[in-house]
Amino acid sequence: MGIFDDIKNTADAHEAQVEAGIDKAGDAVDRKTGSRYAEQVDQAQDFAKDWVGAPEGTTDQNANAPQERA
Repeated sequence: MGIFDDIKNTADAHEAQVEAGIDKAGDAVDRKTGSRYAEQVDQAQDFAKDWVGAPEGTTDQNANAPQERA
């Protein structure tokens, strides 16, 4: 298990806190930029939130797809 797997597992275990941090970071960027990049910030927030709750080894494009069993 690599360091990124450890990070993902920890983020998944504390999903609510991580998502709150993602929101706070996005709000800070919006304040600093005068909301000029609000659409891109929202996309980044959505991507990050999807990553936190997604099963390991998936991306936002296939997070809801059924997993194959070996």
